[in-house]
Amino acid sequence: MLVAKDPFLAEFDRLTHQVFGGSDGVGMPMDVIRRGDELVVRIDLPGVAREAISLDLDQHVLTVSAERHAAYDQETPVLVQERFDGTISRRLRIPEWVDGDRVSAEYADGVLSVMLPMAEQARPRRISVAVGSEQKTLAADATESGSPA
Repeated sequence: MLVAKDPFLAEFDRLTHQVFGGSDGVGMPMDVIRRGDELVVRIDLPGVAREAISLDLDQHVLTVSAERHAAYDQETPVLVQERFDGTISRRLRIPEWVDGDRVSAEYADGVLSVMLPMAEQARPRRISVAVGSEQKTLAADATESGSPA
């Protein structure tokens, strides 16, 4: 479970647990951190080749799929196999404020990092407040110069 005071992360955590249940992390354990104006999802995928990882983003759902096959020959009996063999996937609902066109990913040392940047329109911005007489003066100046107010 994510523990944060950030309301966006709290909503992300709630949705993740609602869709996927508990946080046992079987198959694809992950961490999610907030770094500036983006979320970073880090997923452990040891032993998976970069070419065997697939990322899809559709309707604010990020789907991560990975494929890995054990390299045991037919003559070697497998007594215990807890590491995944085959294809696994995980779907994460991402917040509406993420800019889907700028999502990027890196894979190093068995860890997939997916960067989910905040959309420009979702970023906080300072709005200046004009005094009533300033607005009238600006409108009068615009009218005198021929510009629409």
